[in-house]
Amino acid sequence: MNKKLKNELLKKMMIYFEYDNNHINHTYRVLYYADELSKSLLTKKLLKDINLDVVVFSAILHDIGIPICKKKYNSIEGQLQEIEGPPIAREILESFSIDEEIIKEVCNIVGSHHSVGEIETTNFKIIWDADWLVNLPDVYDIKDKKNLSEIIDNTFLTETGLAKAKFLYL
Repeated sequence: MNKKLKNELLKKMMIYFEYDNNHINHTYRVLYYADELSKSLLTKKLLKDINLDVVVFSAILHDIGIPICKKKYNSIEGQLQEIEGPPIAREILESFSIDEEIIKEVCNIVGSHHSVGEIETTNFKIIWDADWLVNLPDVYDIKDKKNLSEIIDNTFLTETGLAKAKFLYL
């Protein structure tokens, strides 16, 4: 992963979010967990299944549709983000020298990051789990450990994400 490219992409994301700290902080947290999950899975010899560029770019851009959704629909509902996000992600990624196959996969992940089952790649699963690690306390009552345990078991797609969620919340 080219650190300069990553930093430039982060800058574009912050500008696009108009320096909205809530969404920027969310993105950084998802990026942190995506990086952590990727590294953990890579140590388990899943190297051929993970493209770190795809994971990092997807983590940074997964919610990039939010500002336009707010303006167009007065909503940040997930399915709207999946419609509006990919063209914006593509435009941002095309401003760099990034391989078309990577751009396609990132746009597919951005366009499905709220819809489990549409994409079965390890890259998608990492983004799904990273996003849920951040969103879980905002969506569910994390004090209800019995119910939360079942939710975690039914939500996370990687062993590493599942273990991290149990560690953080149970």
